[in-house]
Amino acid sequence: MASVRTLDDARLLVAEPPDSNVLSRALADETRTVTAVSTVDEALERLETESLDCLLTAQSLENEETGLELCERVRKRTRDLPIVFAPADGDETLASAAVAADISAYVPRSSATDSAVADCRVAVEQTLADGRERRRLRDRTRQFDAIFADPETYAWVLEPDGTVRRANEAALAAIDATASDVRGQPLSALQWWQSIADGGAAIDDAVEQAATGTVAHRELTRHRADGTGTTGHGEADAIDDPTTFEVTVRPVHDESDSVVSLLARATDVTDRARLEHELRESENLHRVTLNNMTDTVLITDDDGAFTYVCPNVHFIFGYTDDEIHEMGTIDDLLGPDLFDREELKADGVLTNIECTATDRAGREHTLLVNVRKVSIQDGTILYSCRDITTRKRREEALTALHRTTRKLLYAETDREIAEVVVDDAMDVLDLEASAAYLFDTDENVLRPAASLPGMERIHGPVRDHRASDDSLPGRVFVNGETRFFADVHDSSLLSNPETDLRSAAYVPLGDHGVFVAGSTEQGTFDDVSRELTDLLAATAEAALDRLERERTLRERDRELKRQNRQLTRFNRINEIIRELDQALVRAETREEIEHAVCDRLTTADRFSFAWIGTVEAGDRLESRAQSGTLDGREYVDSISLALSDASEPAVTTATDRETTVVSNVADGLRDEPWRSTALTCGYQSVMSVPLAYDEFSYGVLTVYADQPEAFDDMIQAVLSELGETIAAAIAAVERKHALLSDASTRLEFDVTDETFLFARLAQQADCTVSFDGGVRRYDDGASVFATVDGASPEAVAAVATELVGVERAQVISRVGRAGGDSEADTPDTDRDETGGTIRLQLSRPVFALQLADHGIVFRGVEATPSSVRVVVDVPSSADVRESVDIVSKTFADADLRSKRTVERTSPRDFRSALRDRLTDRQLEVVQVAYYGGYFESPRDQSGKDIAATLDISPAAFYRHVRTAQRKLFDVVFSELGVPAVPADGG
Repeated sequence: MASVRTLDDARLLVAEPPDSNVLSRALADETRTVTAVSTVDEALERLETESLDCLLTAQSLENEETGLELCERVRKRTRDLPIVFAPADGDETLASAAVAADISAYVPRSSATDSAVADCRVAVEQTLADGRERRRLRDRTRQFDAIFADPETYAWVLEPDGTVRRANEAALAAIDATASDVRGQPLSALQWWQSIADGGAAIDDAVEQAATGTVAHRELTRHRADGTGTTGHGEADAIDDPTTFEVTVRPVHDESDSVVSLLARATDVTDRARLEHELRESENLHRVTLNNMTDTVLITDDDGAFTYVCPNVHFIFGYTDDEIHEMGTIDDLLGPDLFDREELKADGVLTNIECTATDRAGREHTLLVNVRKVSIQDGTILYSCRDITTRKRREEALTALHRTTRKLLYAETDREIAEVVVDDAMDVLDLEASAAYLFDTDENVLRPAASLPGMERIHGPVRDHRASDDSLPGRVFVNGETRFFADVHDSSLLSNPETDLRSAAYVPLGDHGVFVAGSTEQGTFDDVSRELTDLLAATAEAALDRLERERTLRERDRELKRQNRQLTRFNRINEIIRELDQALVRAETREEIEHAVCDRLTTADRFSFAWIGTVEAGDRLESRAQSGTLDGREYVDSISLALSDASEPAVTTATDRETTVVSNVADGLRDEPWRSTALTCGYQSVMSVPLAYDEFSYGVLTVYADQPEAFDDMIQAVLSELGETIAAAIAAVERKHALLSDASTRLEFDVTDETFLFARLAQQADCTVSFDGGVRRYDDGASVFATVDGASPEAVAAVATELVGVERAQVISRVGRAGGDSEADTPDTDRDETGGTIRLQLSRPVFALQLADHGIVFRGVEATPSSVRVVVDVPSSADVRESVDIVSKTFADADLRSKRTVERTSPRDFRSALRDRLTDRQLEVVQVAYYGGYFESPRDQSGKDIAATLDISPAAFYRHVRTAQRKLFDVVFSELGVPAVPADGG
């Protein structure tokens, strides 16, 4: 686009033949730039390479080209270049063609006179002026269009009455409308303003104001109906913040200054509004902060005169900001020589300058001041003052508390801790009175352990308090809650109403006691004092806890040592028991058992002396085995072991069959002669245990130690159990001897024990019941076969089932009183049966097994309604008198009637060998068959009957009987020297 210039400054392109340069000469002078060309191509080339303001062309050009052709070709290139067409000879046809070619001016000239040249010049000037105006209007139109089409702004062109004439794309897109939808509609009625409170009214008001010629500004906040805002591009965003718009309505005037239209624009200023809101909030925050913060800001000039005083200056100094201004200079407030001005000049800032200042009330404050070079209005130095009086006080108190803590590390008693805490309370808390109570767990009382003289002077004597709610120390201790009093007289629990104590603190020391501190002034305990009081009490409590833990650890160490000693003794006892068990297993005789026990107990100085004694001749103890020191034999030989003198522990145990323990022989040394003898032998403690098994005594075991209290509870329990084990071992070897002995003594007793099972059975069934001694053991009892005479076996079985000790009674066979032996395998149940065999299943204890446990073989019993005869065999290795005692203990009233020696032939070759070969089931089957009369001729019962009794099949019965018979003959033929026949089975 050509530059805007005046005619004198314009650059002209003149197209005319070279032989007729009237136009170029007429327009050329020293102030004009005129370029002359003669052809169309030259003109077009000039237009391409030069910036020209106007084209003046004649009709006739060189090469028979015309000016009209040039105009048409120029217009194809640009619509903006002004063209003046000046033909030498013009007519209406040429003029019409020139207008059609969109020329700017048509100036026909008939000659080259001055007037013709002047007309051309006027035409050029007018054309240039019109071109400039068109370009100006076009530029303004383009500028307006660019502004109107701004996608960041919503714009409307309105009629003066506010109806929409035109809307830009952004405004249309925001409400999803087209130009025809909004054209002619009032701006205030558009959907745009529906979600703005009173939005339509605000727009109408702005339109009315603009229609009067005044620019109207409105700031509107838009909310969407669904709670979302709107972006500047008209896109809905699911955000919580509303959208703020600045709406401007401008009037558009014509040449007569009348308002012909309105331009409305809405710009999204949400960010600006938010920033302005945040700025206002920030200003408020800073204002509130400056007014309420404890740090004070002061600004002075170089001479120290105040240029700014923070409104919160009263927090530290107690003065108002006006009073500070009137004070004079900063030196009057903070003191002179606060800092080195040269240093401040060099560094620009000085920090953490500590100084002391006095407030309006005369109180001293420790301040921490920062000084900085600034340039704020007339101020050059900024002072930031922080009151660190409380912090300084806390630091000093914590330093004192640290010293207290170090002292408490070395305190060794609760009272020492209490004294340290009370003494240091004056430095830590800066209080004149304090005391500490410690809790006496035995008396349930808080007792004063330490107090300052000031406490007794202010409060009076410090006395005991019960750990209850009837006093301040007691309640605080029980509840475990700290109590601070601005005036302790306000409490109804104050023990001394006449006290001068006012401010007071009662702090529990855990489970250890209570700490008390106070002064004569009210309200002494501020936040810092309370914190320091709690810290001091917590430090004391921690020290008391440490002592308690140390005491607990010491007690635990002692307990562990005691347990270790006990464990060592236990291991020693276990070792003894293990050795004794091995010895008892290997022992073949009673003598071996007794000597092994005494030897093991005195091995490696476990005990000094041990001996086993039994009652002989019914009146004194006799030693059977002993081991230990040589003094032991002299001791046993020198003391009285008569049962009538029951003072010696062994005799006492033999008499009452209870364990006897003497923890200290020296106690009552003159009261019992045996004590001095034992002490002379070096024995200081004694324990004697009975050797009893199944209520039968095998003597007593007595052990002596060379130190008092040698027999604690554990050793007593072990030795007591050992006594039972020794007795059982003795019974076992005697039982073994009874089974292996070829010769034995047969004893017959008359038993009048009414509790004896066979006696009760014979009496209640009114018959004779006999038993040959055969017993089959079970885990929970045993079974025996009893022969009945004088009553039916069913009746006797019915009576037996009612007796205590009988689990079950079963009839095995029947014998007829009138008819003699049965004539068939199946018995005649219609005959009068007066005898037979029954099997009794007995619960423990079983009398025969009780005797067998002591080596006594039960051979039989015959019971009638009036008498009971019991027969037993005692092996030759056993003491007959002891065996008689055993039988007498088994039956309540047993009288020995006869005694004779019997021989057993090859006990292992027959009975034992056969018993070893037969299984329990096989033995049971043949016993039931035998007692059931199966082997009688004729048979009393058939095999089927016996099988039914045993609850097995007949085939199983016959198989068991044949197998038992074969094994019996194997044993018999083996004894006779006949070779055994290989078995087919069984």
